[in-house]
Amino acid sequence: MKRAIPVVALSIAGLIPVWRYEPSIGGTTTSAAEPTPSASSSAATSGTVVKGTTIDTDKGPVQVQVTFSGEKISAVKMLQQPNHPQTTAAVPVLISETLKAQSADIDTVSGATITSDAYKKSLQAAIDDNTESSSASPSPSASASSASSAAASAAAKVVAGSTVNTDKGPVQVQVTFSGEKISAVKMLQQPNHPQTTAAVPVLISETLKAQSADIDTVSGATITSDGYKESLQAAIDAKG
Repeated sequence: MKRAIPVVALSIAGLIPVWRYEPSIGGTTTSAAEPTPSASSSAATSGTVVKGTTIDTDKGPVQVQVTFSGEKISAVKMLQQPNHPQTTAAVPVLISETLKAQSADIDTVSGATITSDAYKKSLQAAIDDNTESSSASPSPSASASSASSAAASAAAKVVAGSTVNTDKGPVQVQVTFSGEKISAVKMLQQPNHPQTTAAVPVLISETLKAQSADIDTVSGATITSDGYKESLQAAIDAKG
């Protein structure tokens, strides 16, 4: 369970036995304390503004408005909050902690538990809405990257070489070409043997360096090497 952040209670002579809670609409805090400049969101002038859901509590409705600069929370403003000294004192603390944490995962303020919980729910709703909007509207750079990837995929050509039957088992390779360049080689079939398993990465590495089937035979895996090179050459020829 998260620790509670204490709020210094105001000592007032002649305490009123029962506080009346009335919602304050429009984000205007009441009487006792104004939010400190560090916790206030009035300085934010740009970014995406998202309203959180209105959370009804026993003390009154709570609703926040969040300003995002990309994914970063740059400001938070109270649109609705209970009309109570403890709430008034708690709000700047909640906003300050939000800006530090950059999430709704913040501590409850002692003495303002109901407001704190509602604040976090409204805040999380705003964060979720912003995340969904960002996902639905990819940035120009992301769109350009996707287009580039699509173009690269369209330019790539995958060709399977012929299956070469050897005394150890069938050997077949699959080659990916980017234009005239061999960009990848994958084994589709190979003998189930430790020496073959060890030889395959070497053969593929040498192929990518040589950009042809004119590569050395791997010692201890001569049969597999010869089958590999034959299947590789067939794929290169098939590409044309």
